[in-house]
Amino acid sequence: MRLIRPGRLAACLTALLCLLSLALPALAQDDLDGLLPVTEAYKLSTDTSMPGVLKLHWTIAPDYYLYRGRMKFKAGDGVTLGEAQFPDGEKHHDEYLGDVEIYHHSIDATLPYTVAGASRLKLSVQYQGCHEVDPKICYPPHTEQLDLPLPAGATQAGGDGSLGAALGKLGSNRASDGGALPAEQAFHLEALAKDHQHLLLRWTLPKGYYLYRDQTALKLKDADGLSLGKPEWPAGVEHEDAHFGKTTVYFDQVELPVTIQGDASGRSTVNLEASFQGCQDGGLCYPLMTRTLAIDLGGAAPTSGTASEPAPEMPPAELAGGALQGSLISALLLALVGGLVLNLMPCVLPVLSIKAVGLLESGESHAKARSHALFYTAGVLSTFALIGIAIVALRSAGHALGWGAQLQQPLVVGGLACVMMAVGLSMSGVVQFGTSLGNVGSSLASRSGHAGDFFTGVLAVAVASPCTAPFMGSALAYAFAAPMLHALLVFLTLGVGLALPFLAVGFVPALARLLPRPGAWMETLKQVLAFPMYLTAAWLVWVLAHQRGADAVGLVLVAAVLLAATLWWFERSRSRGGLSKVFVALLAALTLVPLYYLAHVPPPAQAATVAEGVVAYTPEKLAELRKAGTPVFVDMTADWCVTCKANEHAVLDTEAFRELLKKTGAVYMKGDWTDVNPTIAAFLAQYHSPGVPLYVVFPKDGRDGRKLPTVLTTSLVEEALTKAAGTPVASNP
Repeated sequence: MRLIRPGRLAACLTALLCLLSLALPALAQDDLDGLLPVTEAYKLSTDTSMPGVLKLHWTIAPDYYLYRGRMKFKAGDGVTLGEAQFPDGEKHHDEYLGDVEIYHHSIDATLPYTVAGASRLKLSVQYQGCHEVDPKICYPPHTEQLDLPLPAGATQAGGDGSLGAALGKLGSNRASDGGALPAEQAFHLEALAKDHQHLLLRWTLPKGYYLYRDQTALKLKDADGLSLGKPEWPAGVEHEDAHFGKTTVYFDQVELPVTIQGDASGRSTVNLEASFQGCQDGGLCYPLMTRTLAIDLGGAAPTSGTASEPAPEMPPAELAGGALQGSLISALLLALVGGLVLNLMPCVLPVLSIKAVGLLESGESHAKARSHALFYTAGVLSTFALIGIAIVALRSAGHALGWGAQLQQPLVVGGLACVMMAVGLSMSGVVQFGTSLGNVGSSLASRSGHAGDFFTGVLAVAVASPCTAPFMGSALAYAFAAPMLHALLVFLTLGVGLALPFLAVGFVPALARLLPRPGAWMETLKQVLAFPMYLTAAWLVWVLAHQRGADAVGLVLVAAVLLAATLWWFERSRSRGGLSKVFVALLAALTLVPLYYLAHVPPPAQAATVAEGVVAYTPEKLAELRKAGTPVFVDMTADWCVTCKANEHAVLDTEAFRELLKKTGAVYMKGDWTDVNPTIAAFLAQYHSPGVPLYVVFPKDGRDGRKLPTVLTTSLVEEALTKAAGTPVASNP
């Protein structure tokens, strides 16, 4: 019998193979000529450089394979083994074993272990495989005995059989020789209470260290019925890990808001137990660390879980960022000023056309002016409230969200482009939704114009979202991390600031009298002001082209043509019968078809490109540049961010800026947040930025980066880069 297979009675067949090899040596020799010895068909090598983890590698010869399910490990004296981790194998149907997984070419596996009182790692490894080309021969199970040296520090384990015990003193052993830091220094944890129900935890890590998100567990000790809600993790960095596979990690610093569930108003402190794990990038991984922190709910200084060193001072709230510790009153004042300044930003200028005509039309009556103002303000405030509720809800569900992030969705961009097109056609006179421009909104309009005023306010907020005005960033940063009620107050105050000029004209007769009197000239003005609407629609289509390519642009242009046809026929149907109105509804439904397909267009296959002399942002590249002592100017931007584009035109895309980079030896690094990008979202969260633009200058001496204002000037950038490079600042005599 030339073909030997392992069957369900593997032991019996193995014995039969041995008998045949003894009784018929000549025949067996003929059949087995050319068959590799088992240790050459499957060459096993090991790596014990990582304490507590044995790495195994099999090099599998061509035409051979290994069974995944036939691998077994047996610990030697003083060794405790964990569960081995294997990659997924190839699906294979075996005549006797049924559906199995096999490996060709090579396989890498990891095996956790602990040792207690042993100087070497001893274990046995059993495996089995086959030669799959005629003659097909399957080896009997083969066992290798391993006797391996242990890495430094691995023999410090206690007898509890845990990986944490095996590595318990690893940090202190390695710190003295210039290797890894002690765990307390590598993963510094501190906490504070924002109020009796909301905690904020902060891990601060040196360069080159990272923290696992999914290996972190939090609980309250002796809490008398209190518990912790789901932590609100910010977006992290995707990391391929040898132990945990694809996981999320955090570098440098991470802040974690946590809610206390239950009534904690009667308590002055809570004891929080935090268990977490992390690694040195490219080096060792630390055991599971557990620290207990006593947190003062009365708003005392931050509490650190490290008893051997004082907790560093938390940064105060300031306009440059970190508004988490700012008071609610400060955030509201910043929001009011930011919303007021938002009226002057280029993103809101198209809607100023609508507001301007509405104000002029109301000049004949103070009562009408007040009505315009109130309903417009109601639309603004309602929209800001909805945005605030959505952000808080998504944040509670663990999603990272930023100001203007809705424009990362192609359907939103395409739909908004169609809305701006419809508004422009209305102002051009193609269609009339009522007696005043304020009645934009088709069936939403009413004789009194209240619905039109309201939805003009909605539109104002929609087009304002790509902009971040001065003072507004810190207020939004506070809102994105604050309790729900505080966040809503901040968003509503932003709305009050945006609507304030309109309110002032509506309720202060002296200001209203400064407006020109209504007349026939207003129709011409209205038609002229339609063109900013068309330009806004064109800009949104340009943004869409960067997000989803030419197919998406084609779809939104088809939707725009169908929308124009719908509005044209809507105007003609006023004097026609009911069948004509049915045709309007049909055209409107057809307009939605290309928008439906737009939502399913995938991103372009090619990677995003950056301009010559610009480095694409990655955390690894930034860490590499900082380690080399290179000053770095990081620019987080998006195509839909009007403030970003204004800064680029005025400062960053100029010859003066390029000369400044050469003079200071700085690198210009850009991150594109036009589409959803968790890595950039993590960087924004690290610097408490609610959205883009975000500018951070990192000095060459390795100190923390300096966050710049959202609106740049040439002198501001020059000063920041000159200081980062450590060169003398020129001064006038």
